[in-house]
Amino acid sequence: MSEKKHTIAICAYGESSYLEDCILSVEKQTISSEVYLYTSTPNEYIKSLAEKHQLPLYIGERKSIGADWNQALSHCKTDYVTIVHQDDLYDESFTEKVMASFEKHPKSTIVYTDYHELKMTSGGAKDIASNQNLKIKRLMLNVLSVLPSSKWWRNRVLSMGNPICCPSVSYNLKRLKDFKFDEEMKTSLDWFAWYTISTQYKGSFTYIKEPLMFHRIHEESETTATISNNTRTNEDLQMYQLLWPKFIANMLIKFYQKSQNSNQ
Repeated sequence: MSEKKHTIAICAYGESSYLEDCILSVEKQTISSEVYLYTSTPNEYIKSLAEKHQLPLYIGERKSIGADWNQALSHCKTDYVTIVHQDDLYDESFTEKVMASFEKHPKSTIVYTDYHELKMTSGGAKDIASNQNLKIKRLMLNVLSVLPSSKWWRNRVLSMGNPICCPSVSYNLKRLKDFKFDEEMKTSLDWFAWYTISTQYKGSFTYIKEPLMFHRIHEESETTATISNNTRTNEDLQMYQLLWPKFIANMLIKFYQKSQNSNQ
């Protein structure tokens, strides 16, 4: 049996009815990875699914989303890892194509894919392949891909917003020594992570243009919750102020807020 090079860390919280579907989509991957569950909210539901699917379950201390992701990463023993969110689904070829991309572009710090939104409605899940938000993000990702090894270019694209879907991202830990997610932010920590990786680590960002995952949007999601209480707007403004003079940041945030509508 060949040694596995990739890990899938599934972050679970509470008692999500979507968790098992997420696990099943991971189990259907065309190539196998090390897979485990991580939670800072241990309960019988998560424990029973771990036992049912014969997955290791790691339990951490509940502090913040960033702390959870850092603790989940701490159990990874491979060079490559994807942090999977419990509500999302993955195309069966996701891992295979991500690993092929890392092999083709070994200097990649991160590899990320296109995605669809899976919006929950009264009639069930609605697959949204395109909307205004997704069109803007794809445009930004294509622009970023023009010079993916240029720190200046990457940061110029990131200065306009965050086009990278966090659960689509896989990390090259060989090139990301001592990388940690911010543990204070609640929603823009992924945007800040891409800025940190772009600025502090050598390598390239690699975009797979195929939609290889489905990012679920529903009322109980962390993204929706942080939009409703303005946490996201405040943290996005912090990011713009990091990347722009204050007066420009204040103008940009008004336009960027419109992209939040697809989560509501």
